[in-house]
Amino acid sequence: MTALDLRAVLFDLDGTLIDSTGLILESYRHTMLTHLGHVLPDALWLDGIGTPLDDQLRAMSQTEAQRQAMKATYRAHYIAHQDTRLAAFPGVVGALDALRARGLRMGVVTSKMRDTTRRALEVCGLGGYFEVVVAFEDAARHKPDPEPVQVALRGLGLEPGQVVFVGDSPFDMQAGRDAGARTMGVTWGPFARASLTPFAPERLLDRPEQLATIGLK
Repeated sequence: MTALDLRAVLFDLDGTLIDSTGLILESYRHTMLTHLGHVLPDALWLDGIGTPLDDQLRAMSQTEAQRQAMKATYRAHYIAHQDTRLAAFPGVVGALDALRARGLRMGVVTSKMRDTTRRALEVCGLGGYFEVVVAFEDAARHKPDPEPVQVALRGLGLEPGQVVFVGDSPFDMQAGRDAGARTMGVTWGPFARASLTPFAPERLLDRPEQLATIGLK
């Protein structure tokens, strides 16, 4: 990938730009304890991070009413603590500054709800960087389906080959690949490196400051 080829960078949010895994797991444990009376293994939740909350809760609830109650509990706990528990990964802000200085356009593609996405960007000091923000409400289908990436591409008015999608999960890699975009994986989120390599991302980045090198030879 060269600077001439690349016009924009799309990012996943959780585990890629912001360090939210601790709060996500706390909210999950609180929800399970509230509604089931016990806490299920963290691995059950970690495996689905990056997919919509409804999808994750579907396997843990017995009825639609219970799933909706779980969702309300999870969101209430998450929202109550997001202002003090969320932060951009060290090195992310500097990397975004570097990308912007090179004239690259940027966007976010996430399965989070729009309100928590906007608040997370604000709390983490990232609100002014992104031309497009695609959240849960903006697509009918969600990662690993390519639709959210395609929505972002339309918002930017760019072809898939002009954009790289950067994420920490296999869901990100599949969504970006199936949308025709280039993909890069990051290894500082909750997913193991080995879960990303089957999707053949162009690069795997091991430190957030390496985001600044996207598009450079």
